[in-house]
Amino acid sequence: MTSDQILAEIREANLSYLMLAQSLVRHDREQAQFRLGINEETATVLNTLTPAQMMKIATGNQLLCRFRMDDDVVWNLLTSHGKGAANDGMSRLHASILLAGRHREAA
Repeated sequence: MTSDQILAEIREANLSYLMLAQSLVRHDREQAQFRLGINEETATVLNTLTPAQMMKIATGNQLLCRFRMDDDVVWNLLTSHGKGAANDGMSRLHASILLAGRHREAA
């Protein structure tokens, strides 16, 4: 993949992310804040962006979204392959609880 192709992919991902985020905020603001890991001010900005503004923001060379799972505990819980269906559900629940706690800390 060339640099130009990578930049085009980043821009496309950014625009898709902005459109999804705005849609989530407009549908259910509180749930969107939780799912996206954003605060009230960011939700307000996303809600009011015009299509032209989204296009302009999306054209940067940095991804707007990032992984929220930045420690081994959460990654291990989410990727616990082959440990049984019941344990898999419990692992995902535990990971969700950890991520929810981090959202509260950030808010």
